[in-house]
Order: sequence, then C-alpha cells, then structure tokens
Amino acid sequence: MISILTALKGMAMGIAETIPGVSGGTIAFITGIYDNLLGSIKAFKPSLIKTWKNQGLKAVWNEINGNFLVSLLGGMVIGIGIGIVAVEKLLESYPPVVWAFFFGLIIASIIYVGKQVTKWNLGPIVSLLIGIAIAFGITLLPIGQVNENLGFVFLCGAIAVSALILPGISGSFILLIMGMYSYILHDTLKQDLLTNHESAALVTMVVFGLGMIVGLVTMARFLTWALNKHNNLTLSLLTGFMIGALNKLWPWSIPEKIMTADDQILEFSKGMEYDKVITSSSVSPSSYLENFGQPDFLLASIFFFILGIVLVLGLDKYSPKKINS
Repeated sequence: MISILTALKGMAMGIAETIPGVSGGTIAFITGIYDNLLGSIKAFKPSLIKTWKNQGLKAVWNEINGNFLVSLLGGMVIGIGIGIVAVEKLLESYPPVVWAFFFGLIIASIIYVGKQVTKWNLGPIVSLLIGIAIAFGITLLPIGQVNENLGFVFLCGAIAVSALILPGISGSFILLIMGMYSYILHDTLKQDLLTNHESAALVTMVVFGLGMIVGLVTMARFLTWALNKHNNLTLSLLTGFMIGALNKLWPWSIPEKIMTADDQILEFSKGMEYDKVITSSSVSPSSYLENFGQPDFLLASIFFFILGIVLVLGLDKYSPKKINS
C-alpha cells in the first residue's frame, strides 16, 4: 500500500536534492526514514534472484520493502520536478528567504543528529572536526566546467547519489562543483531530452542513472556497516558534515568570481551581469543590499529561519531517537 506520509517525505528529499547546498540525506535523517532507506537499498543484491526463484516475487517485494520504496521514490520524482521549476524561481526572486529556511533546518538537524552520539570523547570529537573540514572545504571549491565524456557522466552519477544519502553533503552541489549541475538537471533534461528528443541526451541520462545505481548501493552498504560497527564515530562525522555545509547555506552571499555568457571567468564587481557564479563569499545583509541593490528580506529570512528550526524540532518528537542500521 502506498504511504502518503512517506511520499511527502520523499517529495521533501527530492526538492532538497535540486538545491545546491541542501542534502536529501539530511531530510531523511530528520523525518525518521534513514534506517528504512539504507535497509531497502542494501537489500538489492544478487541473492534476490535466489529469493525470487525459491519464494516468488512477493518475497522479493517484502525483502526490499517495496511499498516504502515506491512511496518514497514516487514522492522524490514529484519533489525533483517541483524543485527544478518552483524552487528555482523562488531562489531567483527571494534567495535570502529560501536559504534562511534551509539554514534553520540544518541548524536544528545538527542538534538532532549530534545528540544521538552517546558519548562525546576524543574519537567522536576528532571525527566531528574531520567532517566539518571536509564539508567546509567542499563549499569553497570552484565550480567546474561541463565534461560530456560518458565515463565522467557515470562518475558524476555515482558521486552525486552517494552524497544524496550523506547528511550535510549536497548531491546537487557536488554536481555543481563537477560542472554538471546545469547540464544534467537543466540543459540536457529539459531541452535536449524533453524538447529536442535527442538520442545522445537519452544515452547521457541512462549512463548517469547507472552511475547513480552503483553509487547508491555502494554507499548504502558502507554506511550500514559504519553505523553498526562505529555508530558514535559515524554520527559525529555526519554531524560535522552538516556544520561544515552551513557555509554554503548562509542566506546572504555575493559572487567573487563569475562566468559570463561567453564563458569568460572574471572577478565580480557591482553591477556586472553573469551566467554562473564560480566562487562566492558570505556577507552581512547590508553588504548584500549594497552589492545587489535588491531587498535583503531580513525580517522574512528571520521568520523562515525560525520556521525551519521549529519544523525539525516538531519532527524530532515523532522520529526514532536512535539511528543505527
């Protein structure tokens, strides 16, 4: 039976994955479906063929938790569609408000995950610092250029989907760094594939999808092992990932280096038009207003920041208190 609640959680994950800087894995954590997600992914293994031959399709369906997966994936597909269209428009018109909402979500999620570490001794503290350093370092990386080589496309799919189930590391932001965010989620998908019906675009998406499958199964197995064998170290590392990612989610940022429509990379200065931001820096609301001449939406941003925190704290009351696969 399809679960509407699980589909809504999947929708939230899908929306999150289209926004560079926001992790679908974080949404899975705070909505209490992380264990089920890892368990279902881990169930895809060669022994399923034996289960099918000996016990039939119903046994296979039960082993992979099929109802959960269909509900979740259906919601994610809808969420990705909403994210590509609606959230993109909101980011264009009200960027500080959208980023403030997700900033609040992640702040509360850090508390939610961090308090599940049963003992903060030297090991978890070092793990936390490593996680912060990795995620913060990723947010500082410049955006790469498009590479249409199918091997690279496969690698992008594997890495991006691995980030999908890692709280604090955004799969779409990884694609952005690798130069493939617009190419995969926008140019290829919306234009070449859906409008022009180009066969090369279909091949690209199939290869990207195969990379996603390989990356998803591999990362799910690794995380399951890590949470079982080194629960505190893993949770503290994931908490560090989320703390480090906050740099990317700060509501007010201005470009440092930009790419123009003719692919020139230039230092940004006030009033310049650009096609893509290569690197950016976090600033105060007043500096944001000064550089862009558009509202900083301070009061609305504060409201949605608080709303993000309240939502997570509310979910915390009804979510499992132990994350361990």
